[in-house]
Amino acid sequence: MSKYLLAIDQGTTSSRAILFDTKGNIVQSAQQEFPQIYPQNGWVEHDPEDLWSSTLEVCQQALKDIDVNEVIGLGVTNQRETTLVWDARTGKTVYNAIVWQDRRTADYCRGLQHDGLEAMVSYKTGLLLDPYFSGTKVRWILNNVDGAREAAEQGHLRFGTVDSYLLWRLTDGKRHATDATNASRTLLFNIQEQCWDNQLLNLFGIPESMLPEVLNSADDFGETAEHWFGKSLPIGGMAGDQHAAMFGQACFEPGMIKSTYGTGCFMMVNTGDEQLKSRNKLLSTVAYRLDGKPVFALEGSIFMAGATIQWLRDGAGFIEKASDSVALAEKTGKDQSVYMVPAFTGLGAPYWNADARGAIVGMTRDTGPAEIVTAGLQAIGYQTRDLVEAMKRDGVTNLKGLRVDGGMVVNEWAVQFLADILQVPVDRPMITETTALGVAFFAGLQLGVYKDIDEIRGIWTQEKEFAPSLSDETVERLYSGWLKAVKGVRTITE
Repeated sequence: MSKYLLAIDQGTTSSRAILFDTKGNIVQSAQQEFPQIYPQNGWVEHDPEDLWSSTLEVCQQALKDIDVNEVIGLGVTNQRETTLVWDARTGKTVYNAIVWQDRRTADYCRGLQHDGLEAMVSYKTGLLLDPYFSGTKVRWILNNVDGAREAAEQGHLRFGTVDSYLLWRLTDGKRHATDATNASRTLLFNIQEQCWDNQLLNLFGIPESMLPEVLNSADDFGETAEHWFGKSLPIGGMAGDQHAAMFGQACFEPGMIKSTYGTGCFMMVNTGDEQLKSRNKLLSTVAYRLDGKPVFALEGSIFMAGATIQWLRDGAGFIEKASDSVALAEKTGKDQSVYMVPAFTGLGAPYWNADARGAIVGMTRDTGPAEIVTAGLQAIGYQTRDLVEAMKRDGVTNLKGLRVDGGMVVNEWAVQFLADILQVPVDRPMITETTALGVAFFAGLQLGVYKDIDEIRGIWTQEKEFAPSLSDETVERLYSGWLKAVKGVRTITE
C-alpha cells in the first residue's frame, strides 16, 4: 500500500524535498543551495537551470532507498512572485528568473502610482503597485529581451512563477498551470472574479496566451514524466510558500493566524470567504482555494526578524552564536527601556517606508550588549504587534491566537515575549516544516489520502503553548515606547 507524499519546497536560496508519511511525519529529506545573481544594484536573478537541477536532485535524494511504488504523489510549493518566461517550442527560458526581491521596475511602478492607477490595481488584486510582484517583471522581460515581445505576441512564450516552471519541466511540457495562491501574487489576477484580468493584462502589455491555467491548490496538475523518478507520480498540490505554511498550520478558521519567522517574517490571518480590503497597507490575498471556493487572508511582512539576530552576531559582534541571545535576554529582563528599530532595509508593513534606517534609542550609561541584544529580540515581537494592530484596524475582530514556525521559533525567550506583547497564546507545532507539510496536505486531499480538512486538522499537533505572562499595564507601556521609537525613525526620513 502506498504510504508517502513527496513535497517539493523551492525557495529563494535553496531547493528542498521532504518525504512525509500520511501522518505528517518526516521520513527523508534533502536540501541544496544554489547561487544568487546580482547583475546591478537592486537586481536579483536566478539561473533557471539551477532552480530545475537542484529541485530534481533533491527529489531523487529524498526518494533514495524508497520504493517509488509506495509514493502516492507529490506537491509543489515555491518562492512567490519570482518570474520566468520561456519558449513553449523549446522549453528554454528567454532570460534569467527575476527574483521577488528585485527592484528594477520601481520607477515604472512609481509612474503608475503617479497616474492614479494603484487604486484600481489594488481593488482587483489586493496588492500594492510594487516591483515585488510578477506583472511588472514580465513586462520588463518582454520589453528588454531581443525578440521577446514579438515571440509573445505570436503565442510562442509562456510566463510562470516558479511552480509553473517546475510543473512544465516535471511533465516534459505537457502542463502549463498554477494555483490560485500563486496567481494572486502576479498583479494580473482578479481575486474577486478568480480569473486573469484583461484590463490588467492590457495595462502591463502581457498577451493572455502566455498565462498558465489557474487551478485549485489541491487539484489535478498532471503527472511527472516517468524517466525523472522511475515512475510517473501524480502532482496533486500546489501553493505559494506562505500559503502552504498557513495550510500546514491548519489555520482553517477565520481569525486564525500563522507567522513564519525566518530572515524576515510573514504573517497571514484567515479572513474566510470575505476579501478584506486593507486600509493599512496590508495585502489581501488568496490563502488557498479548494473545490473552486477561495479562502482569503490578510498578509503583512516584516523585513528583519532572524536577520536582526544575524546582525547582532555578525555585524555588531555582541554574540558569537544566535542561541547566546537567550542568556543575555534572561539577564536583562523584558521590562527595559532600550528599543531597537531594525529598519536596516526600510520598514515593512504597515509602514512601507523604504527610506527608513535602523536606530537604537533609550540608551543610558548602563546600557551594554545585553540590553541591545534583548532589544533586538523584542523588536521582533513589537513588529508582530504592529501587524496584528493593523489587522484589527482592517476589521479582523476574532483573532484566535498565533501559530508560529520558522527557524527563529527555537528561541523560547523570543516566542514567550511574542505571547506577552500580543497578549494572546502562541502555539509552536510539533512539525515546524509547515511549508512543505502544507503542500503535502494539499496533494493528499487531491489524491484521496485525506477525506477533508477536518482530518488534516486532527493531524496538526501542538508541541508547546506560550501563554501571556506580563500585566496589561506593562505591555501597553512597553509597546507605547516602541511606537515612539518608530515615530522617531520615520520622522527623520519622511
